[in-house]
Amino acid sequence: MNTTQLECFLSVANFLNFSRAAEQLRITQPAVSHQISTLEDELEVKLFQRSSKSVRLTQAGLIFSQYASEILRLSSLSKARLKECRELMTVRLGIGCRNFVELQFLRPVLARMRGELPQIDPVVRLIPFASLENLLEEEDVQVISCFKDSAPRKAVYQELLQCSIVCVCAPDHPLAGESVLTVGQMREGHKIAVCPPTVHPPALLAAQNRVISGLDSEQVMFCDNLEIVYTLVEAGYAAALLPDIPLARQHGLKYIPVTEFPTLSYGVSYLRSALNPPLRRFLSILEDVVASN
Repeated sequence: MNTTQLECFLSVANFLNFSRAAEQLRITQPAVSHQISTLEDELEVKLFQRSSKSVRLTQAGLIFSQYASEILRLSSLSKARLKECRELMTVRLGIGCRNFVELQFLRPVLARMRGELPQIDPVVRLIPFASLENLLEEEDVQVISCFKDSAPRKAVYQELLQCSIVCVCAPDHPLAGESVLTVGQMREGHKIAVCPPTVHPPALLAAQNRVISGLDSEQVMFCDNLEIVYTLVEAGYAAALLPDIPLARQHGLKYIPVTEFPTLSYGVSYLRSALNPPLRRFLSILEDVVASN
C-alpha cells in the first residue's frame, strides 16, 4: 500500500466517478483504475461496486475510507516532522588550519556562519600542513586553508585572494617608517625572524631564503613556529617576511610591501566528493567575508 493508491481511493470515493478523480489527480483514468485494482488485491476485498452507469462504495470501502484519510494525514505529518528534524540536526564541518594567523582569518567567517547556519557545528583542527592533507584525504576535515603552490594535488583549490609578501615589524622598528621596501633594505643590519621550511609555501620560502642568504648568523633568528616569529616581531627583536592576509593582520604591527616579490594565491582546498550543502554554504560565506574586507 502506498500514498498514491490511497489518494486515488479517496478521490474516487469523493466523486464516485473515476473520470473526475483522474482529472483532480491529473493522471489518466486507466492509471486510477490500476491503482484501485492493486489496492483491492492487496486488501483482498472489493472497495467499489462498479457498473456501466454508477460507482459506489462497498461496505468494506466505507470502513476503509475512515482509515485511508488518517493514514495520509499521518504520512504527511511524519514527512513534515522529519524535514524539521533534518533542518535542526547539527552538521559537523571539519576545518583545517596550519597556524594561529589562519585561525584569526577564520574568526569573522565562523561568526557569520553561526548566525546564518546555527545547525552547522565547526570542528577546527590546528596541525602541521602535512597532517592536514592526510586528514583531508581521510575526510576527517572537509576543507583546509592553503596557498596554491602547496595545495593537495587531489583536491579542488579555490582562490580567495592574492597576498603580497610584506615585511612585518613593530611600530618602533627602524624599518617601520618605510612605505615600501627592497630586499637590500631588509638585509641592512636588521635581524630577520624565520620559520622552518615546512611552515611556509615554496614561493614564500624562496623569498625568505633570498633575504637571509649570506647574512651573518647573528642576523637570523630561527624559530620553531609562526607564533614565536610574531612574538619576536611584536617585541621589536626582529622583522619577518610574511604573506599579508588582510583579515589576519595582527593589531599594532606594520605591514610594509616588499615589491621585488610576486603575490601569492591564498585560498582553500577540498575534495570534490566532500562538496555537500554545508560546505558549499561555508565557502560562499568565506568568499563574501573576504570580498567585503
